[in-house]
Amino acid sequence: MPQIIDGKAISAKVRAEVAEQTAALKQRGITPGLAVIIVGDDPASRVYVNNKKKACAEVGFYSEEHALPATTTQDELLALIKCLNARSDINGILCQLPLPKGLDDKAVIESIAPIKDVDAFHASNVGRIMLGEYSFLPCTPAGVMELIHSTGIEVSGKECVVIGRSNIVGKPMAMLLLHENGTVTICHSRTRDLAEVTRRADILVAAVGKAKFVTPDMVKEGAVVIDVGMNRDENGKLCGDVDFDAVAPKCSAITPVPGGVGPMTIAMLMRNTLTAALLQNGLE
Repeated sequence: MPQIIDGKAISAKVRAEVAEQTAALKQRGITPGLAVIIVGDDPASRVYVNNKKKACAEVGFYSEEHALPATTTQDELLALIKCLNARSDINGILCQLPLPKGLDDKAVIESIAPIKDVDAFHASNVGRIMLGEYSFLPCTPAGVMELIHSTGIEVSGKECVVIGRSNIVGKPMAMLLLHENGTVTICHSRTRDLAEVTRRADILVAAVGKAKFVTPDMVKEGAVVIDVGMNRDENGKLCGDVDFDAVAPKCSAITPVPGGVGPMTIAMLMRNTLTAALLQNGLE
């Protein structure tokens, strides 16, 4: 039987550590603050924003939400970010993506001060990740690394395969595995003989956004499989990019969906916001 990697338990541990450090900071008169911007009424975005607010309350952060109508202009959005950049009580700023049509995601991300960019999407922070000299890591890849570490498996020297090359997950995921001396291959829609490549993986990270895309013939016996996907199957049930029931018997460790990577993303956002508060107060 494989080890089922419990993202809920691991994320609870991270949040408890953040809460403990936040309590100590508050005794020094510092309360970490996070501003979340949501534009329009995308239902998935609303769920994510509510979960972030709940997590902030749990760890003891100050948080505020800026819910803007879908008719918000680029200039209005940038003006709000400029105001939040200037506020000392706001240590982290995130703008929930995707934005409505007509708004430029890239320009919005680039307008957030890098030291307050707790999603780590700003080009400056992306470059620092490339160099291995970062303060923040993108929340999902950072959460994946925590899950891999929890298995007790060393990344160093392992064959690591990432399926997906997005700027949010795939590319930074590959860099983090590389920083820990993994031998990394990134696969994508143009990869030839995909199953042949993925079968080499000691550690396989699936971040492709297709329900049950990874099947047993794509997985090496004894591999660690991390499923970043969040999809719905043919019955409308939540599932990942990995066909869990079919693949699990081949694995040494595997994440479930839900309850695997998902809870880690918000836990790492809390850690990033705490780091931002420490940096901005000269404590890190």
